[in-house]
Amino acid sequence: MTKNIKTPKKVLCVFAHPDDVDFSSAGTLAKWSAKGSEITLLVCTDGSKGSQDLKMTSAKLAKIRMKEQRDAGKILGVKDVIFLSHKDGELFVDLKLKEDISKIIRQVRPDVVITTDPLFLYSTKRGFVNHSDHRAAGQAAIDAVFPLARDRLNFPHHEKEGIGPHKVKTLLLVSFEDAEHYEDITKTISKKIEALQQHRSQVGGNDFAQRMRERSKMFSKKSGFQYAEGFKKIDLA
Repeated sequence: MTKNIKTPKKVLCVFAHPDDVDFSSAGTLAKWSAKGSEITLLVCTDGSKGSQDLKMTSAKLAKIRMKEQRDAGKILGVKDVIFLSHKDGELFVDLKLKEDISKIIRQVRPDVVITTDPLFLYSTKRGFVNHSDHRAAGQAAIDAVFPLARDRLNFPHHEKEGIGPHKVKTLLLVSFEDAEHYEDITKTISKKIEALQQHRSQVGGNDFAQRMRERSKMFSKKSGFQYAEGFKKIDLA
């Protein structure tokens, strides 16, 4: 088990939908940005399907969720939010997605990449099935980190555009149940909740803040922190 990596200079977060990064990693991002980290968020889909409102359309929802994510990012101190705008529910691990992510990695040149664990399929404890978009985003991001963005002969046209290869130092894979690395978010839990509350199309209820605090307490016994976020950490040789 490991805890609290050294504050990275640059971070790239690769997730499927608006709000995914905030549920999983917002406390960590708020902590790092306050210490000077330059953070970029890459959202792979348009988030256009997550509504039960009979009057909502996909086109309207996509615009709403884009604004919600930008607003949440401002609270966390995110430098930039990039949208690939693949259709929600239709994200596939193909070479196009991998190249899109690889190009952003080469442009941003992050020390740390945060993404979802593509091996997490379901949870019997929580009665939860992991969205296929989450798994696709995580798998494509891992493949982009290694070896695609690293090796210069992958997508050689990037070099012609002045974008050179880049080696990521650390991968953090979000882990809600079997984490091996923990980041202390005790001082930034309020920022996490505030960021999540910007996603008004997705979250709400009078007890929302308390539920988020309880969720972040799940890691307290193993981590020793009052509030924490959990990951699997891979230091790339």
